[in-house]
Amino acid sequence: MELQTLQYQLSNEPSNYDTHVQYIKVLRKMGEIEKLRQAREAMNEIFPLTPAMWQEWARDEASISTGPEALLGVEKIYERGVSDYLSVPLWCDYLKFVQEYDPSIRAFLPDGISKARNLFERAITAAGLHVSEGSKIWELYREFELAIFCRIDETNLKEKEKQVQRIRSIFHRQLSVPLANSSATLLAYKSWEVEQGAVLDVESSNLDGISSNVALAYQKALEMCNARAHLEEQISRQDLSDSEKFQQYMIYLKYEQSSGDPGRVQLLYERAITDFPVSSDLWLDYTQYLDKTLKVGNVVRDVYSRATKNCPWVGELWVRSLLSLERSRASEEEISTVFEKSLLCAFSTFEEYLDLFLTRIDGLRRRILFSGEVEGVLDYSLIRETFQRASDYLSEQMKNTDGLLRLYAYWAHLEQSMGKDMVSARGVWERLLKISGAMLEAWQSYISMEIELGHINEARSIYKRCYSKRFTGTGSEDICHAWLRFEREYGTLEDFDHSVQKVTPRLEELQLFRSQQESKSLPESADQKEHSVKKTGREKRKSDLNISYEQSPAKRQKNAPQKPKKVHDKEKQQVQNLAEENEGRETKQTVEEQPKEQPIKDAVPGRTKGFTDECTAFLSNINLKATYEDLRRFFSDVGGVSSIRILHDKFTGKSRVSFFL
Repeated sequence: MELQTLQYQLSNEPSNYDTHVQYIKVLRKMGEIEKLRQAREAMNEIFPLTPAMWQEWARDEASISTGPEALLGVEKIYERGVSDYLSVPLWCDYLKFVQEYDPSIRAFLPDGISKARNLFERAITAAGLHVSEGSKIWELYREFELAIFCRIDETNLKEKEKQVQRIRSIFHRQLSVPLANSSATLLAYKSWEVEQGAVLDVESSNLDGISSNVALAYQKALEMCNARAHLEEQISRQDLSDSEKFQQYMIYLKYEQSSGDPGRVQLLYERAITDFPVSSDLWLDYTQYLDKTLKVGNVVRDVYSRATKNCPWVGELWVRSLLSLERSRASEEEISTVFEKSLLCAFSTFEEYLDLFLTRIDGLRRRILFSGEVEGVLDYSLIRETFQRASDYLSEQMKNTDGLLRLYAYWAHLEQSMGKDMVSARGVWERLLKISGAMLEAWQSYISMEIELGHINEARSIYKRCYSKRFTGTGSEDICHAWLRFEREYGTLEDFDHSVQKVTPRLEELQLFRSQQESKSLPESADQKEHSVKKTGREKRKSDLNISYEQSPAKRQKNAPQKPKKVHDKEKQQVQNLAEENEGRETKQTVEEQPKEQPIKDAVPGRTKGFTDECTAFLSNINLKATYEDLRRFFSDVGGVSSIRILHDKFTGKSRVSFFL
């Protein structure tokens, strides 16, 4: 049941590290050998395995396999393991395995001895400088050479002496390296030299009787080891948190870098990577150091390969990896493979994908223009294809961004300079304008290209297309001024006059719009606020009157307010006379027909709020059905109104449209 559950989880989430580990444990416990192999392979396609997992895998295969093919398979597992992380225990297992299972090594045949020595030297290079554990590999190496010495015939003095020198050389090399327990190594060396006939005090750690060169190298190594003892102790502490241990590694690395030994720095980075395999900062720091100092193609390439496998989500590592491959003159096939792998990764930003595309294009451009070896293999069509892929992938997500502008500007430049195709270059810009036409910079860059190439008429045509567009900020004004400046510097007087004729109204329009926006944003003065309150009250009253009485659509259209006209003095006098005449007529009517005066309930005598005491206001376009009660209620919030009079028709007695306040 547990196995089925794990299988289901992996089918739905194949990138779950912990599920892979648990699945392998269950299969190993059940003894499902073939499924176990497949599970381990599946996990390693996605993740590097830990040294302990490689050791377990190799031991499992060694316990169930026999024959040359099985031997080769286990060796491949060890090779894959030691290439993932630095691990002295894994190297020791590997060295012991070949000595035990390889027939040629076990029989000390020449081919076997050569194979073993090459493997020991690789192990020394990889882990021989490991301060706390490196001596284990040196000891295995010496033991192997001592075993060869013991098998040499006593009569073969020449071969015996040759082997003595080989063993002595290994001792000397080890004594010159700052390793833990170096005093024990010194005693072992002195005992061995005594066996060869030397007279030395094997009970003490003094250097009496040892050659000056060896003694000096040993003393220097001992000082170096003592200087690093505290640093080694800190990174080996079990009570530290991960962050604290990581910080101790950083301190140690700074110390090693200050000492100036690239080999020791690289080995310490490898130790840190083994403890913190998914630290992107550590991988970035490591690869940067190698790029600056080591610059050994295969070594740096291998580190980048492991870095991108451990932290595939970091775009910068992929970018550096492509550059490293280019520096080491890798084949186009290898570079292309790495690039395609990078595009399958899930980066946190689209800018990382953009950087990858641009790095790939940079490399293609350089290889086509400056590398004679691949000139016949690559051509510009591959660059165009890469640009097109980048555009398809990024245009929607990076619309109206500087990054997309950078991509298209580069593309247009290469179409013109490498592709020798001006039509295609313009086509690139036109495509960008369809995507990011709201970007002022896109238009400016397009124009700049035409000007730089001396295409003045084409540049002018673009200005005519974009000067009336609305851009953010002051962009609209900027493009107008740019056109005027362009015509002053490149055009005729007629061209300049034409641009002025086009641009001036546009600038005035923009200035008016900006002034309106600024006035809206300014705080209102006290007078403006009061005027606004009064205006709002009048509009409210007008709205209330219109809502109170329904009108037919025809009447509403007829009674719609007309545009006010200027009233001259003569017209004013006529209005006043008409008002007096109607007032006289009204006074003759009986009280029942029309009250002479309808006071406002809340009016305060002697105070005016909207009008002066002598002012008579004449209003028109009032609904014919309005009564005194309606008007009294409507104007009740206006102080200083002493009376309201409605005009009536002389003959019919019905209310007329106009009335006085």
